[in-house]
Amino acid sequence: MDLGLISARYARALLKYGNANNVADVTYKDMLTLAKSYLDVPQLKFTLNNPMLSREEKEKIIVTAVGGNPSKATQQFIRLVLTEGREDMLQFMANSYVTLYRKQQNITNGKLITATPVSQSTETKMKQMVESRTNGTVEFETVIDPDIIGGFILEYDTYRLDSSVANQLRQVIIQLNK
Repeated sequence: MDLGLISARYARALLKYGNANNVADVTYKDMLTLAKSYLDVPQLKFTLNNPMLSREEKEKIIVTAVGGNPSKATQQFIRLVLTEGREDMLQFMANSYVTLYRKQQNITNGKLITATPVSQSTETKMKQMVESRTNGTVEFETVIDPDIIGGFILEYDTYRLDSSVANQLRQVIIQLNK
């Protein structure tokens, strides 16, 4: 069986359960936290794949990775995954759930990268611009990256607008080297 296929099936089943029981949004927050835990703590995957750990110990670790207080639906899902011995796919299940939920709710992930912090009003304007273009909700993240020197980079969906000074300098260098 394909890893992506299995994780997508589990994620679809969890989303279907969440929609039927009006807990899809709470489960979404749990899965976001879990997916972020996998990124923040790379050892998590290796720890859960350790055959020396009992199912109860693995459940405690996953509950902690979900934030310590997961919803009842998430707890049931974790137990199901552990019972079926699919904990090695849990990271992919969480990411698949996040993707499916965002698609269902028309949520776009956006990122604004600037060299220095921007005001809340500027961030709000950028978010509103993206929302008007996508006709949906935007989960917006602002990142400070001094390496871009100045200007900004706006990313959402497959769109990237690079108005950074670093990019403009690269373009000048390319033109001079021709």
